[in-house]
Amino acid sequence: MLTAKQHELLQFIQQRLEATGISPSFEEMKEALDLRSKSGVHRLISALEERQFIRRLPNRARALEVVRQPDNVTRVTPAAAANDVASTVVAARAPQVTPAPANDVIEVPLHGRIAAGMPIEAMEDNRVLPVPAALLGAGEHYALEVSGDSMVEAGILDGDYALVKRTDSARDGEIVVALIRGEEATLKYLWREKGGMIRLDPANAAYDPQLYPAGDVLVQGKLAGLLRRYN
Repeated sequence: MLTAKQHELLQFIQQRLEATGISPSFEEMKEALDLRSKSGVHRLISALEERQFIRRLPNRARALEVVRQPDNVTRVTPAAAANDVASTVVAARAPQVTPAPANDVIEVPLHGRIAAGMPIEAMEDNRVLPVPAALLGAGEHYALEVSGDSMVEAGILDGDYALVKRTDSARDGEIVVALIRGEEATLKYLWREKGGMIRLDPANAAYDPQLYPAGDVLVQGKLAGLLRRYN
């Protein structure tokens, strides 16, 4: 089942593919659906992907292909629609063949800088970063510019762009974006210690691990890839 906004986005992507063979940019989708930010577009795209209405194509720009279309539009009650802006839901019908997108990058939100040393604030803004589709799997992603050298032994250098899969959970030993006390964000290895403590480990012998009560640390994503620009 799809919400009206999901259905509207699916139809917009389908129309653009039929007209040009290239899926629309996230900025174009935001404007077409009258959304306030690209994060809303990412949520809709992820929902359509999870429901197998679209799929991301490796090595293609924007990487979107419509694989099936909705059918039999119905209305739900206001109570059922309370958690969604729209109340229209649709069911699926057989897949349709559409032209494949022609390019090889997608755009992900670029949410400012993140420390790979002492924690600094990671600020959201309206910029996007073009990313090769092959670097990203399923799910919602965003990018952060790395500041500092505490993760150099993991191959993460100052000025790199960390590609982050949005999640609120991670296993021990994974590199995560950790929000500390709701104010500061840092990129570190995550370890759970006895006594309800969280240890955030650097990948640089010159830095010491950081210990925090578990309630002070919120996982906001885990490292999915890395981009480096050479001038």
